[in-house]
Amino acid sequence: MDKPAEKSDKPVEQWEDFMEALRSLQSMFGLPTTGALDRDTLEIMRQPRCGVEDTVNHKILKFSILGRWRRKHLTYRILNYTPDMTRSEVGKAIQTAFKYWSDVTPLTFQAIKSGRADITIRFARGSHGDNVRFDGPGRTLAHAFTPEDGRAHFDEDETWTEGTNRGTNLRLVAAHEIGHVLGLGHSKIDSALMAPLYPGYNPFFKLHSDDIKGIQALYGKREADSESIIVVPPNITTSVAPNFTTSMPPTSGKPDPCMADLDAFILSSSQKGYAFKGDYVWIVSDYYGAGNPIKINRLWKELPGNLDAAVHSQYTGRTYFFKGDKMWRYRNFVLQKGFPKSVTLYDLPPNPEAAFQWKGNRQIFIFKGDGYWQWNENRWNDLSSYPKKIRNLFTRAPSNLDAAITWKNGKIYLFRGDQYWRVNNQLIAETGYPKSKSKVWMQCL
Repeated sequence: MDKPAEKSDKPVEQWEDFMEALRSLQSMFGLPTTGALDRDTLEIMRQPRCGVEDTVNHKILKFSILGRWRRKHLTYRILNYTPDMTRSEVGKAIQTAFKYWSDVTPLTFQAIKSGRADITIRFARGSHGDNVRFDGPGRTLAHAFTPEDGRAHFDEDETWTEGTNRGTNLRLVAAHEIGHVLGLGHSKIDSALMAPLYPGYNPFFKLHSDDIKGIQALYGKREADSESIIVVPPNITTSVAPNFTTSMPPTSGKPDPCMADLDAFILSSSQKGYAFKGDYVWIVSDYYGAGNPIKINRLWKELPGNLDAAVHSQYTGRTYFFKGDKMWRYRNFVLQKGFPKSVTLYDLPPNPEAAFQWKGNRQIFIFKGDGYWQWNENRWNDLSSYPKKIRNLFTRAPSNLDAAITWKNGKIYLFRGDQYWRVNNQLIAETGYPKSKSKVWMQCL
C-alpha cells in the first residue's frame, strides 16, 4: 500500500495570514479583533479609501512614519490633468493640498511645468506601470509612494470635483496622498486626514492634531515669521480656499458638529459612537471628537434621516431607531425582516426624544418630555403605568432631552442643546455638570 500523501500546511498558513490581516484591519478601525469577516468589517472594506497599506504602530502612535525627505524645499509637477475639472481647478486643488502641510511645517513647495520634480502628480486607470493596479470607480481612490520616491497617482475612473458633494474631492484626497509622499502612514483616528477611508467633501477642512503631530515629528514646526511660498505656473490661479471657522454655517447641507443639536446618539457593539443629525451621522471617539459626517443611509440602508431617538443594545446586538410612530430594528447595519413597525405594537410613545440602555438592569429607557418608559426588548411589556416622571428616575437631571447614551465607561450621558450631564450608577447627575457638548464631545474650539 502506498503511503498517503502528507497534508500540506499551506492552506492553513494562508488562512492564518488572512485572519491576521483581518485583525489588523479591525484594529485599525476600532472593531473587535476577531479575525472574522463579519458585517462591520465588510462595511469598512466596501468604503472608498486610499490604496496605501495600513502600517500604523498600534502600540505607540496614532500615526505612523514611513520615511523623510532630507531637504525642506521641494518641487512638484502635475504630469497630466483629469478631464473632470479645468486645469486651473486642478492646479488650485493641488496647491491648496500642499498648503495644508506647509502651513504647519518649515516645508515649502514649488510648482514647475517641465523638468524633473521631487513630487509628481498623475491621473491613471487600471494598470499604469507601478505594480499597483487601480480598480475602477470607488474602493481605491489613489495611492502614493514614500520619500524620496515622490509619486502620487489618482484613479481616473473616479469623478474628481471641488466645491460640491458630487464625485470625489480632489483637494482632500491629494492632501492625504501628499501626506504619504512626505512620509506619513495611516492614522487610527477616524477624523484625521491620514485615516485611510475617504471622508467626503468638507469645505471647512483643517488638519487634525494627529496629522500635525505626525508631520511635525518629521520636519518640525513652522517658524512664526517664515512663509511657505508656492510658485505656481501662470495658468493656475494663486488664490486658495478661505480659512473658514467652525462656527460658519456649512454650505454643503451637512450639519456643523459645533453648532448642531443631536437627534440621537448610540454606542455600537464595536464600541464606536454614532451621533445623528438630520440626514447625517458622525463617528465620535473619546478624545478626538467627531469625524466628517456621512449620510445615514450609507451605513443603515432604508433608514430615514431626522430621527427622533435611537438606542443600541449591547446584549442583543440590535439597534432601534425611532421616528414618528415607527420603529426600525437593525442588526449589524442590516434591517431586520418585518421592520419598520408601529411603536403602538409595543405600547411605546410616538416621537420619543431620547433612549438609552442601562447596564444596571439591561432595560431600555425611552424619554419624551418630562416622562419615561422602561422597556424590555426580549418580552412583552405591561407599560400601562407609564409614563413616569424623569425626576423620579434621575436626581439633578434635565427633562426634554435631545439624546442619551450609556458610554464605554458605564456612565449615562444626557444631552440637551449644547449641554450634557453625566449620570452615575446610582442615577444621580454628577457635580460639575452640565458641560459643553461641542467643546468636550465634538472637540470644537
